[in-house]
Amino acid sequence: MSSIHYQIFPDNTNGHLFSVSLSFTSKAQQSYQLSLPAWLPGSYMIRDFAKNIIQISGQNAQGEALALTKIDKQTWQVNANDEQVVILYQVYAFDLSVRTAYLDSQRGFFNGSSVFLAIEELKNQPCRLTIHPPKNEQLKANWRVATGLTRAENTDKYAFGEYHADNYFHLIDCPVEMGNFDAFEFVVAGVTHHMVFAGAHFGDRTRIANDVAKLCQHHINLFSEAPFKEYWFITNLVSDGFGGLEHKNSTILQASRFDLPNPNKPEELTDNYKTFLSLCSHEYFHAWNVCRIKPQEFVPYNLQQEVYTTQLWAYEGITSYYDDFSLYRAGIISFDDYLAILSKTATRVYRGDGELKQTVSDSSYYTWTKFYQQGADAVNNIVSYYTKGSLIALWLDLTIREKSQGQYSLDNLMRELWIHFGRTSIGTQQDDYLNIVNILCGEDISEAFLALLNKAERVDLAPLLNRAGVDFQAAKFQKFNSLDTCVSDDYIAYLGALYKEQAGGVKITQVLEHSPAAKAGIAVNDVLIAVNNLKVNVKSLQSLADHLSANTPVNCHYFRDDQLITSTLYFSDSPTAAIKLAVKKEGLLYQWQDIIS
Repeated sequence: MSSIHYQIFPDNTNGHLFSVSLSFTSKAQQSYQLSLPAWLPGSYMIRDFAKNIIQISGQNAQGEALALTKIDKQTWQVNANDEQVVILYQVYAFDLSVRTAYLDSQRGFFNGSSVFLAIEELKNQPCRLTIHPPKNEQLKANWRVATGLTRAENTDKYAFGEYHADNYFHLIDCPVEMGNFDAFEFVVAGVTHHMVFAGAHFGDRTRIANDVAKLCQHHINLFSEAPFKEYWFITNLVSDGFGGLEHKNSTILQASRFDLPNPNKPEELTDNYKTFLSLCSHEYFHAWNVCRIKPQEFVPYNLQQEVYTTQLWAYEGITSYYDDFSLYRAGIISFDDYLAILSKTATRVYRGDGELKQTVSDSSYYTWTKFYQQGADAVNNIVSYYTKGSLIALWLDLTIREKSQGQYSLDNLMRELWIHFGRTSIGTQQDDYLNIVNILCGEDISEAFLALLNKAERVDLAPLLNRAGVDFQAAKFQKFNSLDTCVSDDYIAYLGALYKEQAGGVKITQVLEHSPAAKAGIAVNDVLIAVNNLKVNVKSLQSLADHLSANTPVNCHYFRDDQLITSTLYFSDSPTAAIKLAVKKEGLLYQWQDIIS
């Protein structure tokens, strides 16, 4: 049995406090460093989890105090003799995101990186975890546990009790959900998959299981094997939320409870449900691409400080390409539906000038600041390695198919990466992608490929898509607050800003440079309250603009903080800064549409 023993107690649900005990056997006159990570894999921002430790103390097996010396903001040192060391501390848990920890009378959740101290000198040793139930008898009777950690022989599935981890990194890679959740299972390729929903929902469980199973089967077929013995989809359902974080045999998701399919409408396929399935697809794909195939800089992870890589375009971009494309290939959506989704992705990249100012390699490198801590200028001055990375993945897929005359595709690149880097735990370098792509293409395309990564230029997809039977057209924005597009010569009013409903008006969330909104002086966080002396909301602002002629001057009033500002606004005709994709020649699509062989 491992001498390293963690215990966690959801003691104070109303105070949002987990109590944690860490015990281990010390060697004589040994000094140990204890620390929490500063960040966690998959979320590239310093989060300083140690700030949530409320109180911490050390003692020996006899209960005598052991001094803890502070080394830095997240590290303590303890000196011990040949005896048992016990570290006791509390963690404040009130972050509803997928990244940290949360506890109240409805549910408990934690990523191990935010609650379990690492013993630097022992972090490669096996450890065990005892998850205790809440003290409240009613909660104790109704709550269960969901986690990808290895269960001890005497611990049943979904039960409080003892769990094992191969080492500290395994321990923190298996998040834990506890509460009165809904859970069901399905089997794909002999692997049991658990679907857990924390929070009230009314979704069609059978349909969810069938659809997600198709996506899982697609990804397993693509990589030719499942690298886990079981898999956990753990979703926190809220009124309005979205997000996900990948782990080796599980994922933590956040979604709206009404994103799930309506059991009373079995034929309905809403955009929100498509988005939920795409999220499941994305995080599941990560079980291979980033959890196991990963940049050389992440082998091993240094979780105490920022770790820089230029390769996130591949890990998030390629994953983002497959997350939606797999919905089509798995037979869940039509090809026209997929093109509509792809059109929105391309529009997100093309609508601003960010990709003309920042390369996708730099976007990857500066993820710690410019991407994960985006400012109001983000749409104009940076590019997302998710969205532009997915367009580069599309370029690679079509280029490989064309150069190899349909013999190979991006699937083959991913299989080769899995065989040579995922199975072997050897990190990738940029040249590894170049070398494999050149072999698949049968010629050296390094110059064009490197230009996509290292130049702040548009990805020219039109010729490739055209030859695959898809029209790539510059289009207008159909509405102010939407990515819907159309190809038209008619006048379509344009504001150049995104916003959300707020009492008394609309709150601006994005302003595109050189747009009518920007020229009128409107900025992010302004609350627009009136245009042309009429009170505005999300609906009326659009209606007003639709009834005015192009470039009609109108006065607009908005609050910036508590100051009322007045300026003149001129709605213009929408620029052709959006993208519309449509099938051109049915007979050519087979080269791109083929299912994995």
